[in-house]
Amino acid sequence: MSRSLDSIVVPPPSAKTVSPAEKLPTWYPTWARQLAELYFSGTTCLFILHGNVHDLIHRPDGQEDTYCSLSDFLATQVFGTWDLVLGYDLSQGLRPQAGRNAERLHAMVQHLASRWGEPTGWPREPDPVLLFLDAFIERNLMDEVALRKSVAVLFEYAQYLVSAGDLDAMVRGQGSRLVRFLRWAQNPLIKQVNMAFCLVADRLAEVNERLVQSPHVAVIEVPLPDREERSRFSRWAARGQDFANFADFSPDQFAEMSNGLSLVNLNVVLSQAMRSDRRVDAKSFRQLKKTVIERQCQGLVEFVEPDHTLDMVAGQTEAKKRLQEDAQWISRGQLDAVPMGYLICGAVGTGKTYLAECYAGSIGVPCVVLKNFRSKYVGETEGNLQQILAVLRSLGPVVVIVDEADAALGNRQAEGDSGTSARVFSMIAAQMGNTRYRGRIVWMLLTSRPDLLPIDLKRQGRAEVHIPLFYPCEEAEIRSMFEVMARKNKVKLAADALPAVSADKRLSGADIESVVLAAKRAALSAGRPEVTAADLEASLREFIPSTQGLEKELQETAAVLECTQLSLLPPPWREKVSNPEGRTRLQERMAAIRQLLET
Repeated sequence: MSRSLDSIVVPPPSAKTVSPAEKLPTWYPTWARQLAELYFSGTTCLFILHGNVHDLIHRPDGQEDTYCSLSDFLATQVFGTWDLVLGYDLSQGLRPQAGRNAERLHAMVQHLASRWGEPTGWPREPDPVLLFLDAFIERNLMDEVALRKSVAVLFEYAQYLVSAGDLDAMVRGQGSRLVRFLRWAQNPLIKQVNMAFCLVADRLAEVNERLVQSPHVAVIEVPLPDREERSRFSRWAARGQDFANFADFSPDQFAEMSNGLSLVNLNVVLSQAMRSDRRVDAKSFRQLKKTVIERQCQGLVEFVEPDHTLDMVAGQTEAKKRLQEDAQWISRGQLDAVPMGYLICGAVGTGKTYLAECYAGSIGVPCVVLKNFRSKYVGETEGNLQQILAVLRSLGPVVVIVDEADAALGNRQAEGDSGTSARVFSMIAAQMGNTRYRGRIVWMLLTSRPDLLPIDLKRQGRAEVHIPLFYPCEEAEIRSMFEVMARKNKVKLAADALPAVSADKRLSGADIESVVLAAKRAALSAGRPEVTAADLEASLREFIPSTQGLEKELQETAAVLECTQLSLLPPPWREKVSNPEGRTRLQERMAAIRQLLET
């Protein structure tokens, strides 16, 4: 005989004197258990739930699994035996919630109608609703113990009630709402009886920080589903069908591949597969996952799976060797030997982005390129970043590429942006330094001006390994780069096409790619399928490198000074740095170049 949903919920005690957290169902998700423990401790009555709050939540129904929304889970499980559970959002107004339990819902409506009148007369706008609830709470507190009701109020989309903003905006509009929530959270009488308030918002940064940071408020993150939960949901969503009928892998394999996805997204993928003739194979699933994650992050990241490896990198021998060793450690699961992140620096055109993608391809893990997540609206930048970091934590192992890192990551200074840059910097630095994710989130900060990157991000424990990249300095290296650029751009070279190029020309990888493409255009114009030596020599004669000599010297010098491993430097630079006065002279030269460029 199956048990009712309410029978497995711990009934609220008349006074919170003993913590019955150990009596909670074993299947309770971690976040719900945390909420219960905090509630029974008597230290708080107001909770902010954020993160994956619009996903499906597992809820056993007797011997069967079932899934529901977060609001239904709170109403039927966490507060399943409470007298009154009220939900409110700007769209639907105030309403009682009891899930599918019609009898319980009817009892709630009857009680509320006796005090408030018919539901059609209840206020809908936020300020009257909160004033209405305030009066109801005070009256409930004054009732005798036998008549007092246990009450939970759920505020969905709470960011629209107490949104982030400066003090002036609070005074003009939402200040009274903020004060009311703070007063409820701080009220010792409410903490002694069975009353609770849950504010639900997907982005914590969009909720007013004065409420979030209050010691009387508990902030709880609802995470993306883990592997076990994804596997259980996959079996449930298959509705008894054999996975082999519509997919090339088992539910456990599907769960392993679907890290970073919510259950809602998994349901979409599985439903499409079961209702169409197209099977889900590894290739199609990767494309689906890429699309879903980019949409989940609202276009703030680019999800790529590189098909090239470090073997395709020309030159940079020592850098490749170091990265190949680390890639092997990750592949073998020896994550404790892997750095938290890398700083890839060097003058423009040295192939920083390509090297980072090749590293991700060598490991065989997804690669995420962090795009511009900054916004002009208050709180949205931090909210964007929070959402990205939540997905990254569930995706691992993953390589995160941050191009132009000196501009993208900000610093500790507010810089007239209401502290946004400082908060962004703090969030990034905290995540980069979290050793729980060593080898699971590999940060690759790319910049041609590492001297502008805050030292906090470059220290050991964050971007630990600093790898400088240089222009090819030997003829063999240059010839190899011509071959690599031809393969990359699908240019067919004649057997004797590679030219003899002196390293004195100071050509970057980008310069060589431009020469190869110009030679390809010349060959196509002549109606030839292959690029000849004459085509490449003509392109070399025509090509004029950039004249930004001082800027390139500054970038190269900065890369040398940032290097954390002597063997990563070419012999000429190694000799200069090894000299007792070498680094001092380089720093002096760098300061002189800065002065020249600023004048």
